[in-house]
Amino acid sequence: MFEPVIAPSGTLLGLLQRGRGDGTLHALAAPRAEALEALNQCVLRDPRQDWQVENRSLYYARLYLDLAGPLGEIEAHLFSADDLVDEEDHRTGLALSVLGHLASYGRDDALMLLRRYAASGANWAWALDELALRDDDEGLRSLAAAVLARFPATAEGEARLAAAVRDAYEPRPWCLWEETPQYGQRLRAARQQGSFDRWQRQMNPSGPRPGWGVQAVFDWAADGLRRGTPLHVPAARCLAAVAQPEDRSAILAAAAGADGEAARATALHHLVLAEPDNPAVLDLIEAAADEPAVAAYERMCGPEAVERARRWVHRPDALGEAAAATLAARGGAEDAGLVLGALRSTVRGAGPDTRRLFALVDGAGRLAIGCAAPVLRHIYRETASSHLRGRAARALASTDPSFAAGFAVECLWDCEETTREVAAHHAETADARVAPRLRRLAADPAEEEDVQSAVRSRIAPESAV
Repeated sequence: MFEPVIAPSGTLLGLLQRGRGDGTLHALAAPRAEALEALNQCVLRDPRQDWQVENRSLYYARLYLDLAGPLGEIEAHLFSADDLVDEEDHRTGLALSVLGHLASYGRDDALMLLRRYAASGANWAWALDELALRDDDEGLRSLAAAVLARFPATAEGEARLAAAVRDAYEPRPWCLWEETPQYGQRLRAARQQGSFDRWQRQMNPSGPRPGWGVQAVFDWAADGLRRGTPLHVPAARCLAAVAQPEDRSAILAAAAGADGEAARATALHHLVLAEPDNPAVLDLIEAAADEPAVAAYERMCGPEAVERARRWVHRPDALGEAAAATLAARGGAEDAGLVLGALRSTVRGAGPDTRRLFALVDGAGRLAIGCAAPVLRHIYRETASSHLRGRAARALASTDPSFAAGFAVECLWDCEETTREVAAHHAETADARVAPRLRRLAADPAEEEDVQSAVRSRIAPESAV
């Protein structure tokens, strides 16, 4: 894994890396060679902050279509020498997803590349999942020999095959291969072994047992912490099941730190669920003000938690940050100034990419803080997180009168479907680009249903006229 280097937001590369709608619009207006160079750089060097949740593949695939882009750079990347030594999904996942979308749009060159990579590439399972959604039965059957050759007929190989069949995201290829006489018996055995492994895990859990008491739960949480696996949240749920009224004093003592870090975190999480409006619990959190205490406070949603947030929001620590998020999510109109102050100070101190902004941006929109529009526009332009940009767009729809004729128009080309949905509801149709884009989204089979529903709500009245 590596931290992507993001170009300035005013450049074509920076716009495309961020997945902004203006990236597509600028690329289509730029010299084709320049646009393709920037596009290839994005696809081959994944620019996402969180590659597992942020969307880019459909966005880039659509631009390849609009530019009639060749796939030579993607091919060289997939079959480079790095593929022999780097098996991380992150290196090739975005490129494979782009090829999958291109294949669904009818690009046969993308389909052939996926087949080749599924047969010989390190990240073959991802490619196979893409093909499972797009390829025909004959194409999938042609890959059986190459894929199954990865699993030698040894005990270790059969165990790996069982795991691959069990964990496949798209089971269609394995089901097709199981129907063939050549591989059917082996794959049926692998599937049965995978089911047995899953059953064993379910029947032999490593967690709590009937008859456990409060101390046993604390011990389980402590054992998890020693192994580097924090268990205080599930342990708090177990505590709710086993705790008796006479255990309350022991739980309060543990929450104050008498039995160690794991027990304290478990007890705090239990108390915020069992006694959410108890000021004494908030006093314990304030006294500790460390990571477990802050995490426990973030689970509180009652009026006492909101009242404390008004007192804590000015603290320069994690508890102050959690208090600001609480006011953003649950505060009233009287808290707008505190939320706006936290939003501005967070951008100044931590920049436009920190996850702390998510709740504050949502809060600015929820409270319709008109004075927040300038900082929201700054976040929209500069953040490298497409999720945060989408939140900023939703907040701007509630705070910025110029949103419909401004950012909402470019959001129709955004990489995130939720952002395109916001744009479909708000984009000003007086802009000549809006109506054609809405019609294209409505007709695109790859577009999400929620986006198309929003589009239909805008174009149906026009069609009736």
